[in-house]
Amino acid sequence: MSRVDFFERKLDDKRRLTIPSEVRDEFNSGVVITRGFGAYLHLYPKDVWDRDVEAALAGDILDEAIADKNVKFRIGKIETKLDGKQGRVALEKFHLEYAGITHEIVAVRVGSYFRLMSPEAANAL
Repeated sequence: MSRVDFFERKLDDKRRLTIPSEVRDEFNSGVVITRGFGAYLHLYPKDVWDRDVEAALAGDILDEAIADKNVKFRIGKIETKLDGKQGRVALEKFHLEYAGITHEIVAVRVGSYFRLMSPEAANAL
């Protein structure tokens, strides 16, 4: 089986994103959604968040850059699980507004997480 590095989806009426079946196992530990560095979202498997991101955010308590990254990634951070057989995760309205996402999402793997963005943002890269 090949690794999925890119997918496109349309949100349903309840703002749910369906994760492709080929990558659902990566999210067995749960899902963490945060704002990204720019006008896009990050979709992390919970174990990746716990192991890699929390470690990176735990830098020097007096380091302003680390403090700014903590604020950036923790504002609006949600932790959840994929819903059963459908493999969906609900995105909050404030997430979609932040990323300029209306109905369609482009997801691109960035190492061990995915960047979620609007098609317009993806086309501008």
